Formats: sequence, structure tokens, C-alpha cells
Amino acid sequence: MAGSVPKALKRWFVVHCIIDMVFAIPLFLAPAWFLDVMGWPVVDPLTSRLVGAALFGIGLESYFGRHGTWAQFNGMLRLKIIWSAFATLGILWTLTGMEDAPPAGWLVLAVFAGFNGLWVYWYRKVPHRVP
Repeated sequence: MAGSVPKALKRWFVVHCIIDMVFAIPLFLAPAWFLDVMGWPVVDPLTSRLVGAALFGIGLESYFGRHGTWAQFNGMLRLKIIWSAFATLGILWTLTGMEDAPPAGWLVLAVFAGFNGLWVYWYRKVPHRVP
């Protein structure tokens, strides 16, 4: 593991980019329509577009950085862990406070929690962590 970054991790970065784009594009371009389709009861276009922008940034850097060094993957993994952990907590907090939470919200929660577990798994495998 001290040599090159495993192909499986590089593939996960590409998968992550694709999933981020699936959500980023409609959140950024058509937040009201997309959140209505998702069954979300409240739409704030500014916040929706801000989340879309974050997904663009993280997702596209995952794609562009997929051939990086271990040090570069280390930094991205830390960012992904922090982002997905706080997103998971925030989504859970919101959904449990809603009287009738939309099913799509629970799906989004599962996606963020699943990615968080995946990134923690890979982070533990990263050699020579940068402090």
C-alpha cells in the first residue's frame, strides 16, 4: 500500500463525482423543481445552490484528482470525511425534527452515511499521513 494509490479508490472517486453531479446540477440549475421531485416541502434557492456548488467542488475535484499522489488523496479523504460526517448529522437532525420527513431525505442520509464509512475505511489505509 506504500506505492501507488489503489485502482479501487480511484474508481470510488469517479463514482463519487458522478453521484455528486446527479445532485449538483439540478440543485444549482433548478432547485425548486428538483426538491419538489424529491418531495422536499421547503425550498430555499440560495441554500440549494450553495449545496449544489459544494457538490460541484468536491465531486469535480474527486474526478480531476483521481490520479494524484497519496498525499493528495489524504487531503481529499479528510475533506470528504468532514463533509459527509457533518452532512449526515445535519440531515439526521433535520429529518428527525420533521413531522412527515420525505422518503428521499432518508435516501440522501443513507448516501452520505455510506460515503462517510467508505472514506473512513480508505483514510485508514492511507500511508504516510500528512499532519
